[in-house]
Amino acid sequence: MNIGFIGLGIMGKPMATNLLKAGYPLYVYNRSSQAVDELKALGATSKSSPREVAEASDMIITMLPDSPQVEQVIFGDNGVIAGISSGKIVVDMSSINPIAVKQMAAKLDAVGVSMLDAPVSGGQLGAIEGKLAIMVGGPQIMFDQVKPVLEKMGTTVTRVGDIGAGNTVKLINQIMVAINIAGVSEALAFGKKAGIDPAIAYEAIRGGLAGSRVLETKIENISKESFKPGFRVQLHEKDLNNAIAVEKEIGANLSFTHHILDMFKKLDQLGLGTEDHSALYRWYSRL
Repeated sequence: MNIGFIGLGIMGKPMATNLLKAGYPLYVYNRSSQAVDELKALGATSKSSPREVAEASDMIITMLPDSPQVEQVIFGDNGVIAGISSGKIVVDMSSINPIAVKQMAAKLDAVGVSMLDAPVSGGQLGAIEGKLAIMVGGPQIMFDQVKPVLEKMGTTVTRVGDIGAGNTVKLINQIMVAINIAGVSEALAFGKKAGIDPAIAYEAIRGGLAGSRVLETKIENISKESFKPGFRVQLHEKDLNNAIAVEKEIGANLSFTHHILDMFKKLDQLGLGTEDHSALYRWYSRL
């Protein structure tokens, strides 16, 4: 299967690299050339537009910041839709609004093209190691067809429902992660004010009920108060904004999410939007 990959950012580049390591012919496009050049050196073929990627590929993967970018790449000038043909598959692995995914899938279906939404969790390290959790929405027959490819990028590949369900489950994930990071940050900042080093508190509680994957992966950032991004504040802010949009559509209650989104927005306004989302600790420790 010839694979196209569009969007070679902090997540997309290592994901594409793992597909090359697995032996797949890979056609790539990205706005900036550095990542393209790095992948070309590993055996990828560069293309000058999403249209050219679609012409050369059986399966086109997109990994982009948000819904507008995905829509532009697929339906804009020289977009995927201009080069795609019936029977090909688009797999969007971005984390975007599930309502937008359903609308895009309907447009592609009209020209005989199937679409799956397959957002990921696991951060940059998970992308590099090929250990992402991938949650997929779309027809079972299409899922079965692309699952072997997705398994080269993730250790858990789960079909969670029809189109849009992948991004809905990703929003569930992002809500849980945000609340967990906020809880860890609030508690450890409280402890530090009381004279307890966060690293010592971590060692004492990590094996108990308060232990979590978030605590394990973010304690170094918090204890050193160094927030080099693995997943940026701005991206988590974007995900929670998408969750709020869906909340209004379905009549849910995301009161905790609103509160944490407000904190992310204020960090962004302070110029900290490019820091890791564990920079929520800064909010509780009061810059």
